[in-house]
Amino acid sequence: MISPGALFCPAQIGYNFRVKLKIIKFPNPFLRKKAKAVKTFTPAIARLIDDMIETMHAAPGVGLAAPQVHKSIRLIVVDPGSGPLALVNPKVLEQSGCQVFTEGCLCLPGVEAPVERAAHVRVKAQDRDGAEFELSADGFPATILQHEIDHLDGVVFIDRVKNPGDIKYVPPAKEKKEELL
Repeated sequence: MISPGALFCPAQIGYNFRVKLKIIKFPNPFLRKKAKAVKTFTPAIARLIDDMIETMHAAPGVGLAAPQVHKSIRLIVVDPGSGPLALVNPKVLEQSGCQVFTEGCLCLPGVEAPVERAAHVRVKAQDRDGAEFELSADGFPATILQHEIDHLDGVVFIDRVKNPGDIKYVPPAKEKKEELL
């Protein structure tokens, strides 16, 4: 379960990892397709989950959806700082409240904008073995879940920006070698 108020901490992620899977970039039309439900839970699905978690951490990011790695299935992985979690066939059951976070996306490197989303969500999903579970999330973890589930429906976060003038490009910070040692 994602604990309410859990925050992503970049210090937990190493910088010299290789990305396991290739993350496709917007405006690749594949990102606009609606993903299909996973019906059979195979070792290949379990491997994809592990590879997606490794890719998400290496990128570094806090969430990754299967369509972002060119797989048209309803699978996301998230890690708001409390450890990685895979959600297969996730569905938002309940949402309430309102919050705004500045979001970014691994498919749109350097692009960020404020996005209004529900402050609380309850989600139903399946784990890597197909067992159903539910979880509730508030704050930043709720935003991560909504952002990644949007990818499964062909929605990119910039589609949800109310004022297009708020979309900004922020060049990646150049890290100093000594800071990484």
